[in-house]
Amino acid sequence: MTKFDNIRSQIMRAVHSKDTRPELIIRKTLHALGYRYQIHCNNLPGSPDIVFSKRRKVIFVHGCFWHGHNCKRGIRKPKANAEYWEAKIAKNQIRDTRSMDELKSAGWETSVVWECELKVRNRAELETRLTAFLGATKYMRKK
Repeated sequence: MTKFDNIRSQIMRAVHSKDTRPELIIRKTLHALGYRYQIHCNNLPGSPDIVFSKRRKVIFVHGCFWHGHNCKRGIRKPKANAEYWEAKIAKNQIRDTRSMDELKSAGWETSVVWECELKVRNRAELETRLTAFLGATKYMRKK
C-alpha cells in the first residue's frame, strides 16, 4: 500500500453513518417545516434515518457516492481498489432495495433524499417534495 492509499483508507474510515451533515440539514429543514420525527430506528428494515411512526413514512438520506446515485458525485469511483468499491456500492444498492421492499410490504412509505439534492439552489424544490410526501402538519410554518 502506498502512502496515498493509506491516506485514502483513513479518509474513508472517518466517514460516519449517523448524524452526517446531509442528515442534519434534512432534520433541520423538516423541523423548520413543523414536522416531528424519530431518528435511527434500528427496529425497522434498513434502519431508516428519519421515521414518522404515526404517518408510517420513513426517509433515507443517502450519500451519492456510498449508494451509487446517478449524479456527478455518485458515478465517480476511486481509482485505487476499484473492484472493492464497485462491489461495495453494488451491495449497498441491493441492501437499499431489499430494505425498501420490506418496508413497503410492512405498510410503510419510503422516500430517499440524495446528498446532491441539498444544494442551496435545490432547497425550495426539496421542501416541496418533502411536504408532498409527508402531508400537512398542524405545526406547518406559514409562508
